[in-house]
Amino acid sequence: MLPRRSGLDVCMDIRRAGLATPILLLTARGQTSEKVVGFKLGADDYVTKPFDTLELMARIEALLRRAPTKTGAANAGGTGIHQFGPITLDIRGTQVTRDGQAVYLTAREFQLLRYFVEHQGVTLSRDELLREVWGHEAGTFTRTVDVHVASLRQKLERFPKKPEIILTISGLGYKFQG
Repeated sequence: MLPRRSGLDVCMDIRRAGLATPILLLTARGQTSEKVVGFKLGADDYVTKPFDTLELMARIEALLRRAPTKTGAANAGGTGIHQFGPITLDIRGTQVTRDGQAVYLTAREFQLLRYFVEHQGVTLSRDELLREVWGHEAGTFTRTVDVHVASLRQKLERFPKKPEIILTISGLGYKFQG
């Protein structure tokens, strides 16, 4: 048991932040309904106590094998630094530079860019972006994703009206090309 918070709360916060980090819940709560809630909140695996250490290690290794990779963006040894063209994204340092110059991003723009980088080459729908970056339910009608993408393009693209980094996939959403 975690002090002051539950593992489910932590899991939910990690997913709301747009992180694709593998999550394994290790808990004494073993009822099926509790496991289902854990999976619905974004857990990738669920292990109940008592557990076998070798099985736990095998499950962790399996999660890490399936974890999203940063293909296409230079990930300097797991440091959280991603390079795409003239742009550097430092996830841990929460900094973005373009041609060595600092780029000011709002917290939400930073979260959106991080989500794009973590899902490079994948077409992401507006509903998915709203759900994963903003925490809104799918089906919410809003132009906030489009506004934030336009703002990112203004700050990152050489020619924002002819984007090369964040592409619009007509009728489907956006794709980060990096």
